[in-house]
Order: sequence, then C-alpha cells, then structure tokens
Amino acid sequence: MTTTPRDYYDILGVTKIATPDEIKKAYRRRARKYHPDLHPGNKKSEMEKNFKELNEAYEVISDEAKRKKYDQYGFQWKDAEAYQRAQGEAGAQGNPDESGTYQTQGKGADFSEMFENLFRQQAQKEGTSFRGFAMPGADLEASVQLPLQEFLSGTTRRLELADATGKSHIIDIRIPKGLREGQRLRVKGKGAPGRGGAPSGNLYLHIHALPHPVYQQQGSNLFVTLPLWPWEAALGTEVEVPTLTGLVNLKIPPKSQTRQKLRLQGKGLPAQKGTHGDLFVILEISLPPDLTQEEQELYTQLKAIDHPNPRTRLIQEATHA
Repeated sequence: MTTTPRDYYDILGVTKIATPDEIKKAYRRRARKYHPDLHPGNKKSEMEKNFKELNEAYEVISDEAKRKKYDQYGFQWKDAEAYQRAQGEAGAQGNPDESGTYQTQGKGADFSEMFENLFRQQAQKEGTSFRGFAMPGADLEASVQLPLQEFLSGTTRRLELADATGKSHIIDIRIPKGLREGQRLRVKGKGAPGRGGAPSGNLYLHIHALPHPVYQQQGSNLFVTLPLWPWEAALGTEVEVPTLTGLVNLKIPPKSQTRQKLRLQGKGLPAQKGTHGDLFVILEISLPPDLTQEEQELYTQLKAIDHPNPRTRLIQEATHA
C-alpha cells in the first residue's frame, strides 16, 4: 500500500508561516527528544527513524529556496525541481512558437506532459501506481483593509485573486468579527487550485484598518479628541462621547486641562484572547468662535482676578535646560 509522506511542518511541529528562528528552535527541541542515543533498548530503532525524518524535514524547511518549492509542490518538490531543470534544458535547445510551446528537434515539447512523465518514472522506480501527476495548489496572499466598525461586527468581502500563472478568479470571503489589526487570517482551500486531484492551496489575508475621520488607532487602542468649552473644563460636566458601539456618557472632572486623557475601558478594537483595547478621550478646550458682548464682559471680569502665571513652569524649564 502506498503511503503519503508526512508533512514536513508537522514533523517539525511548526506552522507554515513559522519564521526561520522558530523553525530552528523547534528543530533543536525535537532533536533532543528523538536523538537515538537518549533512547536505548526497544525504542532506539523507532527514534532513529524519527530522527532521520526530522533531519530531512529541517534540511528542506530551513533552506529558503527548497522551502519555497516545498510550499508550492508538497512532497513532490524534488520532481518539480527536476521538471524545471528539464524545462531549462529544452528552452536552451529551441525557441517558443506562437502558442508558447518550445520546439526541440522539430517536435513540440509539452512541459505539462514532461512533468507528468517525470512523476510516472519516479512512481515506477518506487514500485507505486500512478494515475496522473498531482500537484497541490499554491498559497495566495492578499491584503484587506476594513473600517474600524467591521473589526467588531465582521463582514463579507469579494476578492479578485490572481495565481502564479496570472489567471484570476473571484471569491466571496466571510471575515469573522473579533479580528485584530495586523492579523493574518487563513482561509483554507481558497488559494490556487491543485492538479490531478491534489488539494487547493490556502488564502492568507493580511487584515489592516482603514483611516478613520474621528478615531486614531494604535494597536487595539483608539484615541478621540473631545472639544470642551472653558466653563465645562473648569466646573466639570457630563457629555456624550462617540464610540464604535454608540454614544456613551462621560463625566468630565472639574479643573480638567487641555490634552488630559480619560479612558473608556474596553471600547477599543479586539485584542488578545477575546478582550478589547481601550478608547482614550483627549480633552481639548475650545473658545466660542464669536464672543457676544456679555461673554466679553465676563472674560474681562475673569482677567481682572489675580491668577498665577500659567507660563511660569515653561519659562523655568526652558531657562534651566
């Protein structure tokens, strides 16, 4: 019975998006676990097999060029490499005709057929059956920008994707709520289609936030500037503040200052483990654009009251800097 080789990423215990450093650390952990010298007796032969398998996986996944071929062709990546060499050799012997097929020694060389023959020869060499070559589909990458509200509600996006051959196709993707800014979302089986019954690749979406006219976003936290009249800041008040889920009442303490921050806990974007960031309200004291006669008189009365110089600290720090 023919068995399919184990996935190299599974052997190493890492994901397909693991960094080189993560791959190296995972290999070292498993190398200690499977080293035959640490398992004398009945388990030694099993550990030798596991250790050999681990080294084979690490040799491929730790090499950038080999990993790229493995990600595209799966366990048949070596045959794909042989195909590419054959394609290069054939290309050196002739020029493509109008259909893009190379002519070698007066005959058209269909490289898909060439690739299939390579797999058939490999299968015959290993004593296995062959029913047409199978090649997993390539993974695709796309960037999606969402309005801030859709991080909370989820949404659907229609995407037009192109594979490595330039062929495009349109798909509808459901984007769940609760995603984080910068998160990489895997959509299984929505990458390029496979050949010969092999599975399609995956689609990886990079999720980012669109700029918002009101909120500034930093990670999972949001910031909003809230204008206040001078008397509201001086005496304190309660005002409505917009959030992504609607208006909320916020108490402004007496003697509030410009640039002072007030926090609305959990009113930001989704964060780790189902939590949410915060919404920080930055106070900004504003003057009425046009003062009435009465307002001018009142400000004149305030001016007449003896107040400490608000610029004293600024001058002292600038002088002694």
